[in-house]
Amino acid sequence: MSRTSRIWLWAGLASLISTLILLAGFVYAVSDIADPSAAAGHSPAPPSPMEPAVKAGAWDVTALGDSLAKGTGDDTGSGFARRAVELFNKEGTTSKLINNLGINGLTTKELLPMLDDPGVKYALQQSGIILLSIGGNDLFDGTEALTSGQQVPSQAEIEAAIEKSSEDFEKIVAQIKKINVQALLVYVGLYNPFSDLEGMREIGNDTVARWNAMAMKTLGEYEGTLVIPTYDLFTNNAARYLSSDHFHPNGDGYQAIAERMVQSIAR
Repeated sequence: MSRTSRIWLWAGLASLISTLILLAGFVYAVSDIADPSAAAGHSPAPPSPMEPAVKAGAWDVTALGDSLAKGTGDDTGSGFARRAVELFNKEGTTSKLINNLGINGLTTKELLPMLDDPGVKYALQQSGIILLSIGGNDLFDGTEALTSGQQVPSQAEIEAAIEKSSEDFEKIVAQIKKINVQALLVYVGLYNPFSDLEGMREIGNDTVARWNAMAMKTLGEYEGTLVIPTYDLFTNNAARYLSSDHFHPNGDGYQAIAERMVQSIAR
């Protein structure tokens, strides 16, 4: 091969290599625009599920339910919800009470439709801990039977109340866990406020025991639930822990419930 032929051969090869380099660069540029993550050597991230606008703090508390959730009977107005939050903070766990949705006289039948309210749903979604108190007004008519001379409910009436209210209670628990499956749902078990009254001691104790057994079974079907027993706290301490209405806890009674809550919740 002559010297001139070799020069033209090398020139042709150089031109071909340059063309291939330019073509590769063009393809890379196009792919970089179309999919920057792939060009950088990374697989595209899968779309993330929608998250709530505000992530619930692990120890942010909402109280829900009846007058015990509200704190009725506590002269300070704190109730077990605020007292539990104060105990958490005292022990070094940052916590705050973000909502108290307790309503005097609320029953399971009345609470159930409240859980469809957007405002209530939002409040529960922002909570790491949901404190629930409900059922007492379904089984005991407050102090009306004592203060107005009404006859105390019969065993048959109480059994009917337990059966109907149990169905609503099961729906309430299911709905709360549907609204916020990650929150710890803490149910405050019932006590017999009339344990020191002969006419109501036996029937009240039996009613409370049956209700609490039902509640424990219901919540036991879900993860992230806890039942706080209160029956033993009040059975022999009615004078010490009940307020003047002989139905709701006083400050000391709420403090005893709050302390048991804090002791029961793992940290």
